[in-house]
Amino acid sequence: MLLGNEAMALGLLENGCSVATSYPGTPASEILASAASLKKIHGLSMHVQWAVNEKIAFEIAYAAAITGLRTAVSMKQVGLNVASDPLMSAAYMGTKGGFILISADDPGPHSSQTEQDSRLMAVMAKIPVLDPDSPSQARYMAALGYEMSEAFEIPVMIRPTTRVCHSRQDIAVGPISVEPRTADFERNPVRWAATPKFRHQLHRQLEEKLDAMSRYAKTAPVWLNSGKRFSRALVVSGVAAAHTREIVEEMGLWGTISVYQVLQPFPLHADFISELLSNHDDILVIEESTGVIEMQLADRYRVKGRNSRDVPRVGELLPEDVERLISEFADLPVKTVSIPAPSPGRRPTLCAGCPHRASFYAIKRAARKGIYTSDIGCYTLGLNLGVVDTVLCMGAAISQAAGFYHAYRDMENRPDIVATMGDSTFFHAGIPALIDAVVQQVRFLLVILDNRTTAMTGSQPTPSTGVGVCGETLNSVDIEAVVRACGVQYCETGNPYQLKAFIPLLKEAVAYSRDSGPAVVISRYPCILDRRSRNERTPGISVAVNDRCDGCAHCVEQFECPALILDTTAHRVDIDPMVCVGCGVCIHVCPKGAIEEVK
Repeated sequence: MLLGNEAMALGLLENGCSVATSYPGTPASEILASAASLKKIHGLSMHVQWAVNEKIAFEIAYAAAITGLRTAVSMKQVGLNVASDPLMSAAYMGTKGGFILISADDPGPHSSQTEQDSRLMAVMAKIPVLDPDSPSQARYMAALGYEMSEAFEIPVMIRPTTRVCHSRQDIAVGPISVEPRTADFERNPVRWAATPKFRHQLHRQLEEKLDAMSRYAKTAPVWLNSGKRFSRALVVSGVAAAHTREIVEEMGLWGTISVYQVLQPFPLHADFISELLSNHDDILVIEESTGVIEMQLADRYRVKGRNSRDVPRVGELLPEDVERLISEFADLPVKTVSIPAPSPGRRPTLCAGCPHRASFYAIKRAARKGIYTSDIGCYTLGLNLGVVDTVLCMGAAISQAAGFYHAYRDMENRPDIVATMGDSTFFHAGIPALIDAVVQQVRFLLVILDNRTTAMTGSQPTPSTGVGVCGETLNSVDIEAVVRACGVQYCETGNPYQLKAFIPLLKEAVAYSRDSGPAVVISRYPCILDRRSRNERTPGISVAVNDRCDGCAHCVEQFECPALILDTTAHRVDIDPMVCVGCGVCIHVCPKGAIEEVK
């Protein structure tokens, strides 16, 4: 029962992938982790790597591909934004060995800043994109992608969505036996280092490739109920195709509506476009997340879809949505589905004992009326604690802090500015922004929340961890050394668990940043969920609530630890022993000394 991401990793390795790279991001994270596991299980001599960001991951895999090897890079849809620069250029230059780019989209979105459709990026780059409907088809498309990439010497995108990445399917798995290839880079500066004059020529060749790929038989749309053509037609792709197959069968519509599944949304096959428009009067396109297929059909009178607003333009298409759309299209009664109201539940919050919570509490004490810029990671949940005002994209906490400083710099009562950023995010995109802030003498405090891992996406290692994806020992990069090399004069490290010392440290750093320029504090304590860091954590402290507690709720509202439970009837706070990890920080949070250590 393979996860979709595991199935894709299997497909890559079965077809001779020699280099696989990635930067973690949900829903794509398990692809590289699964490739690493399969490498160890089958004793394969391939290179598997978490890169410092998606751009670097892309460039490593692409360079290996132009030596004739088969390679792959995986990321989530917003990660593709980071890798867009090399993507656009690689499309022109093409490749020698098979090169697959997996960009996992997140309609919904469930864990992303945007619902953007990676297929639009493929349209802009002018590379083909394949749209799997299930884990098994995602595995098959790895073979198809490599074959196509080498046939046309072009990068090929596979675009799974969250429901494909994180669903499971029965898949037959056998031994992986691949004939190894030898790297052989043929120097050709006109192609691999092309100047603008030659780029014009490469662009012309790229257009010729696109025209040929729009006639490639192996990626042609599949007529699912082939036989008699009907006046109405459904055109589906991705996970919406899987929903449609089941729903059309359940509704008994196989004999009344033609159903086509598009495997390659771009470039859409030219013959398919002409045949579809010639043989059908009404066409409904069901696809996520943007009308890419609909756009290429270019008939706004007969073709309905997201662009025409006949299909919702926001959110993922769940089975009940697809059923409603098909019912309306077929002039059938729309079934009303009674969905129970969701229970209130508990809002997302940092884990009990998370060092970020202690860091945020200390920041709030050190810069009470500050502006708080933050970034992408677990620590985005600092929103709940009132210590996150902005979240834009990876690395933007520093740049936005600079923007706020320049906006307020001439005001007499300039607010303190505190940026928060994780250790992995700092290496990913924070270093250039910090250098710029140093050069411009931006007066702000950067708190690097160093929990020794990439926690939000599954505890992948960072450049400072010193461990690779397969558990191998690697060099470790020291964050303090990098910060000082950027030109920062004030850089201190503190333990957020030691709140009595950490708050004064932050106050000192804030005072320095007001008058002298950028200051950096590294808040260092390992993630409590990361098993690798178990030996670095301090022994747990037993805590209890004494009779001084009057239920003022300060600890619950200002610290929001899930282990602290407010009993409004008894007017006191209790500690849930099943949740408490013994960090002991709450002892210093209670203003009345009602939480104490039990010796």
